[in-house]
Amino acid sequence: MLKASENPPIIWPQGESICDFTGLWWVAHTKSRNEKALAHDLISKNIDYFLPMTWKVQRQKQRTIRSLLPLFSGYLFFCGEENDRVEVLRTNRVASIIEVKDQQKLLSELRQIEQALAAGAPLTPYKYIETGQRCKVIAGPLLDLQGIVVTTKNETRLVLQIDMLGQAASVEIDIDMIEPVDEQVVKFRDKSRD
Repeated sequence: MLKASENPPIIWPQGESICDFTGLWWVAHTKSRNEKALAHDLISKNIDYFLPMTWKVQRQKQRTIRSLLPLFSGYLFFCGEENDRVEVLRTNRVASIIEVKDQQKLLSELRQIEQALAAGAPLTPYKYIETGQRCKVIAGPLLDLQGIVVTTKNETRLVLQIDMLGQAASVEIDIDMIEPVDEQVVKFRDKSRD
């Protein structure tokens, strides 16, 4: 387990936004538990990447363990040219590289995750939802994020999806901070309870 200071940055190069990256986006489907090691390799190769991560807190016996884990287990997003894609394959940490057909859609979806992380919102991995009511945040640090609203127990969460991966993350949101984007409402079954 890495110390907090040994974890790679979420965005490389640090201090930039993923909107500033140039080149094509690719998705690296990593070998098991290789996301952070691949990120370190990409830093040494000076390849721009985005590895959304979130803190997980566990209690074991009488101590609390905090781990920084990838939000989308097994995936790292990187941006570059064909030679960068080849360099990523040469790391021997990748099971496959997924070509991104709709570059703008992926960037838009990743930008929402980036904005939520920058705002300090505690994102948690969430089972992907194909349909539901799409809403937009109308105030606060998450302003303009769009996602599907779900209600679990006594909380409302906004689910931010990465369609091409079939994965999503959710953030708790106050119902007064959102408004519907369209009128379509589809009942949602929480698959995490099955």
